[in-house]
Amino acid sequence: MFSFSISTWSMRQSLGPLRWTIWNEETKSQEVREEWKPQELELTDLPVEAKQNGLSYLEVCHFQIPSTDASYLAELRASFESAGIGFLTLLVDYGDISSPDNIRRESDIAYLRSWIEVAAKAGAAAVRVVAGEQPAGDAAAIARSCSALKQLAQYGTERGVRVVTENFRPLTATLSSWSSIMSNVGSIVPTIIDFGNFQTSEKANGISHGASMAHSIHAKPNYLPDGRVDAEELGIMLRILKDRGCNVPLSIIADKGETRWDRINAIKSLISVL
Repeated sequence: MFSFSISTWSMRQSLGPLRWTIWNEETKSQEVREEWKPQELELTDLPVEAKQNGLSYLEVCHFQIPSTDASYLAELRASFESAGIGFLTLLVDYGDISSPDNIRRESDIAYLRSWIEVAAKAGAAAVRVVAGEQPAGDAAAIARSCSALKQLAQYGTERGVRVVTENFRPLTATLSSWSSIMSNVGSIVPTIIDFGNFQTSEKANGISHGASMAHSIHAKPNYLPDGRVDAEELGIMLRILKDRGCNVPLSIIADKGETRWDRINAIKSLISVL
């Protein structure tokens, strides 16, 4: 039986502006570009809503955290604790630790260290680090990524935060490339498995391969032409996890429906009977 979570990406039409981090090549530094989204809910009010909707955990995207001031992070931490729900993962969506540009790579590693510190203050169990933006299969990029992941994992351990990665972005776009990274870093860096990020031909094998290394599952279903979830395909993916003895938290990835929760709860109900 899976415990349920969501990524706050599923709340992107409700939590206000998205604050995207980008690399400015001219200044050789990170900068933030803001994308307007409606604000229906404060992030600090989400844990209690999540608990009321049957979730055990939340995964929070870094670009939806409105402030990294110590006082706000203490408030965010308290909101999880008072709701009785786990802050499973802080999902950092920026960073190319596989870059051949030494300045960019070292700057991004330093940036990721700062988010590990944010996670520690906010009470997150883990930080998701993108393995890299270089092309899949690039052996030198894989080596750079693995070195940085190990460094960051040690930095996180010293602060009580686990570093995890994911089959997400170009360097992990193929099963072979992702597998090479996971084999190199070993058990010190688990992985999130995102159903929606695999090539179709590699999805089943990818889920099976990653099951023993999983930190969480991003259950991003496919949809039929009439808009319904492809329950048959979703059931196949879930059975692979069950057959491999994988029972880590399952984060539902969904678009907003008529309300913030209707599609999330519909997918959760479907998973419960598959």
